Amino acid sequence: MNYVFALPQAAVPIAGSDQLFPVRRVYCVGRNYAEHAKEMGFTGREPPFFFCKPADAVFPVPANEVGRVAYPPMTENYHYEIELVVAIGKGGRNIPVAEADSYIFGYAVGLDMTRRDLQFALREKGRPWELGKAFDQSAPIAPLHRVGETGIKTKGAIWLNVNGAQKQRGDLTELIWSVAEVISNLSEYFTLEPGDLIYTGTPAGVGKVQKGDTLVGGVDGLTDLSITLV
Repeated sequence: MNYVFALPQAAVPIAGSDQLFPVRRVYCVGRNYAEHAKEMGFTGREPPFFFCKPADAVFPVPANEVGRVAYPPMTENYHYEIELVVAIGKGGRNIPVAEADSYIFGYAVGLDMTRRDLQFALREKGRPWELGKAFDQSAPIAPLHRVGETGIKTKGAIWLNVNGAQKQRGDLTELIWSVAEVISNLSEYFTLEPGDLIYTGTPAGVGKVQKGDTLVGGVDGLTDLSITLV
């Protein structure tokens, strides 16, 4: 069987390798740090909830480079959200929390870029968030590090600077729902497969950026992510 045209495969580089991690789906966890939940107007440990971005929203940035990310149309309130990204390496469904770590291929630093004005307008009307979350280049990501290199990540600083000024700082220990709990819960709704990425949530301090701004973010033990908005 022949396809009528070829489509590019979204992929993320793997640190220290010439291999690429092919992207199947991108899942994102909402409000997974308590202080960020508060700044969004919510409190408490609510059950985890998820939204998706298309695979081709992923914008890989090689190590030691600055990615040029286009400022998106139809927004006047464009926000950053620095996140730990988890890459899934094997398929599973209804995964127990105690077994979830074995499904992790590796980790990376990512940004969940958000048209906040559109997201809030849609939320107030009870409509889906895609216009606010799932647009082109809305998921910048640094190279993946294999879990065998990093070990299971349950702690470590996560941070973001904008034009050299620190805007976000937290620790992975502050996740409301741990990575293992996120994987387990998500697998109750979807069959996870190799190639899936999970953006695990952002600490407090999200805010507006504009063209010309440079964002540099990191998680302890992983390659930093650097982008400039153009």
